[in-house]
Amino acid sequence: MPDFAYTARDLTGAKITGSVSAASEREVVNVLSGQALFPIEITPEQISAGRWRLFKGVSTGQLTLFYGQLASLLRSGVPLLRSITVLREQTSNQSFGQVLDDVYKRVEDGVTLAEALSQHPRIFREMAVSMIRAGGEGGFLEDALDRVAQFTEQEQDLKSRTMGALAYPVFLAAVGTIVVFGLVTFFVPKFAVMFDRLRERNELPVMTDWLLWFSETLRSWGWVGLILLFFTGMLVMPWLQSERGRWMRDLAKLRMPMAGGIFQNLAVARFCRVLGTLLNNGVPILKSLAISREAAANRVLSAAIEKASKNISSGQSLASPLARSGYFPKTVVEMITVAEESNSLETVLIEIADGLEKRTWRRMDLLVRLLEPVMLLILAGMVLLVVIALLMPVIKMSSTI
Repeated sequence: MPDFAYTARDLTGAKITGSVSAASEREVVNVLSGQALFPIEITPEQISAGRWRLFKGVSTGQLTLFYGQLASLLRSGVPLLRSITVLREQTSNQSFGQVLDDVYKRVEDGVTLAEALSQHPRIFREMAVSMIRAGGEGGFLEDALDRVAQFTEQEQDLKSRTMGALAYPVFLAAVGTIVVFGLVTFFVPKFAVMFDRLRERNELPVMTDWLLWFSETLRSWGWVGLILLFFTGMLVMPWLQSERGRWMRDLAKLRMPMAGGIFQNLAVARFCRVLGTLLNNGVPILKSLAISREAAANRVLSAAIEKASKNISSGQSLASPLARSGYFPKTVVEMITVAEESNSLETVLIEIADGLEKRTWRRMDLLVRLLEPVMLLILAGMVLLVVIALLMPVIKMSSTI
């Protein structure tokens, strides 16, 4: 809900200012009336744009440091408000400092830490807020903050390794596209005049004729294609941000050839690690499932986990509904089955996450190693096709002469 700043007077006539979260100005008036306050002025606070700027200026490293330092301060006996103040004074990021100011004010007004952090969803992810909420309710807030710091650092490491692995193949794809585009639009048209006689006598090779047609079309209508691509992107991007679009995007990730297994294993590993951590800290399994399914960062898997939660509430095991979903590897389901029978689920889940991550990284390294020569072959093949298409009529004219 949006925030509204207000100026009001109490029964004694004293002026009071503050802010309140409400769906509309009418609701703000009702809230103030319930507090025996008479509103003078109500204005909406411009938080949405600010949150976007704040989000852009807060790095994952800063969030990791914030979670870890807050856990250390609380473990040392420093009160929560004082800890937030200390971290606010230490940060050199003005944007993040403004976020902490807002968090401090909300906690000071009696709101829980998790609720205060949830007001900035572009910075503090839902999984982190859920774990902090569970830690606050279960009495292990410091451990929850430590775990969130570890998960945030692991996620950043995962992204860094992925970007590093894909950097060279992406570079090859970009260079290949530029080279082929340059050949087709600038180099090929210079041969068009030379091949006019062969075209008039219907002796121009089909491959060369197609290449010249493609070159002329690209030069004449390429800008139209770029405009259509731009407007298509403008239409598709909002749809991808919708709930249906995100669902289809996550489903496509799981069904991608070769890479689908990598996305699936990483999502299952995140789910198992968070679930095992929460169970190890004494959080009830239904609540742990509700939190950990957000950690999977995949709506298809989250829906399967939600169905599993409903079955557990009716007395069934966790492994059976996960197996029926079809999105969890058989080895994972079998290990969860054995763990439930031996009452060691929290320990086995962490081991599953470690094993999945190791196997997935080996598979990703192999895939990237194969991707590099494949990209080189594709690039060389496209250049070779252009060269052959241009040389065939030259050779034909030479043989005729």
